[in-house]
Amino acid sequence: MKRPIEEHAARFDEVAGEYDDTQNQTDEYRACVSLVVDYADPGPEDVVLDLGCGTGAIGLALADRAKRVVGRDISEGMMERAREKAAQRGLDNVEFGEGSFRDPNVDGSVDVVVSNFAMHHLGDEEKREAIDVVAGLGPRRFVLGDVMLFGEADPESPLYSPEVDDPATVGVLADALTDAGFALTAVEMVHEQFGVLVAERATGTGDSTGDGR
Repeated sequence: MKRPIEEHAARFDEVAGEYDDTQNQTDEYRACVSLVVDYADPGPEDVVLDLGCGTGAIGLALADRAKRVVGRDISEGMMERAREKAAQRGLDNVEFGEGSFRDPNVDGSVDVVVSNFAMHHLGDEEKREAIDVVAGLGPRRFVLGDVMLFGEADPESPLYSPEVDDPATVGVLADALTDAGFALTAVEMVHEQFGVLVAERATGTGDSTGDGR
């Protein structure tokens, strides 16, 4: 991580009020959100964990389809905005609280884990540790949308902030997922620097093949 976690939290606290209107409004970002929601595909009895939930774009979109959605973030300002949106929509099966990739702060089991545009703040080894933590929660599916490199980063026009972000290559993420006991079932390249990975709990029976939808 290029900056301390407290600095990241403070940075997002400052922009929380205007985040939905001014941040991440590119076509590529919206495409990643849509793919993460589609691939998550929770059932009515599923508990969904949204790690790095921000203002709730993913978690709130899944609330009508899941039994419960648990959102975790390091920024109280972002989560407060998520709570406001949940209240406006009359959702009573969502809960937002402090948590991180290292310590998701979740009681009980989860069925589906999603994370969108949050893990790229971590270094490669920290990403591996985070994926191991996710695997330890026992979900059957993990859907990761993020800044990730399908080729070489363009130093002239990166679609992320090199001074604070540290995106991994798709290969690094794929290896970390398989090493943690997942089977990679879908890879969606939205842009050479954006993508979505879908990982299912490896069963060893061949049932985990397919596109994950």
